[in-house]
Amino acid sequence: MQEYLRKIPAVNRLLQNEELKNILSQYPQDLVVDLVNQVLDEKRQMILQNKVEATYLDLSEEGLAREVRDVVLQYMAPRLKKVINATGTILHTNLGRAVLSEQAADVLTQIARSYCNLEYDLEEGRRGSRYSLVTDLLCRLTGAEDALIVNNNAAAVLLVLSTLANNQEVILSRGELVEIGGSFRMHEVMKASGCILKEVGSTNKTHLFDYEDAITENTALIAKVHTSNYQIVGFSQMIENQELVELARKHQIPVYEDLGSGVLVNLERYGVSHEPTVQEAVAAGVDLVSFSGDKLLGGPQAGVIVGRKKFIGRLKKNHLLRALRVDKFTLASLEVTLKHYLREEEAMEEIPTLRMIKLTSDDLAPRLEAFTQQISKQIPSAVAHILEGFSMIGGGSLPLEKMPTLLVGVKLANLSTTDVSICLREAQMPIICRIQDDELIFDLRTVLPEQDREIIKVLIDISQIVKK
Repeated sequence: MQEYLRKIPAVNRLLQNEELKNILSQYPQDLVVDLVNQVLDEKRQMILQNKVEATYLDLSEEGLAREVRDVVLQYMAPRLKKVINATGTILHTNLGRAVLSEQAADVLTQIARSYCNLEYDLEEGRRGSRYSLVTDLLCRLTGAEDALIVNNNAAAVLLVLSTLANNQEVILSRGELVEIGGSFRMHEVMKASGCILKEVGSTNKTHLFDYEDAITENTALIAKVHTSNYQIVGFSQMIENQELVELARKHQIPVYEDLGSGVLVNLERYGVSHEPTVQEAVAAGVDLVSFSGDKLLGGPQAGVIVGRKKFIGRLKKNHLLRALRVDKFTLASLEVTLKHYLREEEAMEEIPTLRMIKLTSDDLAPRLEAFTQQISKQIPSAVAHILEGFSMIGGGSLPLEKMPTLLVGVKLANLSTTDVSICLREAQMPIICRIQDDELIFDLRTVLPEQDREIIKVLIDISQIVKK
């Protein structure tokens, strides 16, 4: 053991290696020194704890210098990476949810490289409001009187409740006490906002009289939460917006609905189950409606609030808004996304989320056939075939919606499917797919067309492992 420990060179000596001299010329010295120490310490621990047979360790200066170089390059590489989503889940929360349209992505580059009129009124030559950049578009598209943007929908919920119901009661059906990703729960968000939750009804049924019986002098708001990430089926009942609004008007109480995923087009026309639209909620008289920007809307992460002007005005005066406000990138990409919706056919074609939803098995078939043929042709050890399956919308939207589709199954001879999936994830452009019946499953619905060749290229590289 001591013999192998003595073989590990001193830090200063290793830094004299030509490989590391080149690295030192490109990156901060203190960072390189720290990572040299890290690599050498790992080698010492491996020897002392017998984690690896010492004879297998490369303790030469050249070998250690190459390893340090790789560690430095890996450390300096971007942590947030572009990946290929071959899972078939369109709004994959772990993979960044909605993909922006080409026009929205282009405007981000322009705004990032220059100053912009974020809070400057070009006509008046004085300070303006960042929210005015998208307010008129949201009002035109939804029929609302006014609009406001915050950094996500949870922030929208927090802002609405803390503004309209601080230290007062908010009535909410028990069947709508949702939990979203990361164990964040509606009742906990309500508690953090300073309001008092008043649950009504039961898990599966809430009647109009439940709401009416719960109204007191301390009732500030009636809230509805769209259960976009689960559904209660069978013996169940929830009150429609119009009935709730009529009750609220009688008692002069505002109604707020958290729509969650938020959609601006009727997806039934494209073979998808009905999802309540923002326009429907506004038309029913709901005073404030909030939804996410990066789900079914297909834009950037944001919390969009639309509704009556007098209530939006109150939200704007809440000092919490400063902590929840959005930046120039969100507003720039959201504006472009919203403009696509001025023509529905443009939105369905230009916004990737909607385009993927609209795709049918017949649309995908030619592409899958070409993809499968190329794998079989270029990788002799691969067995590739087309099979039937389902895609998912995901992102807490339409939880029961399974979209019939065609998939590609791939199996590489003499290589474990699990090992291949690991190699795919570790590729220069990581590829995330599914495993089913001991084969890799690629759903090209969520793969951008230009990425097909990249997947095949990586599979070819992986197949060479066997030959080596």
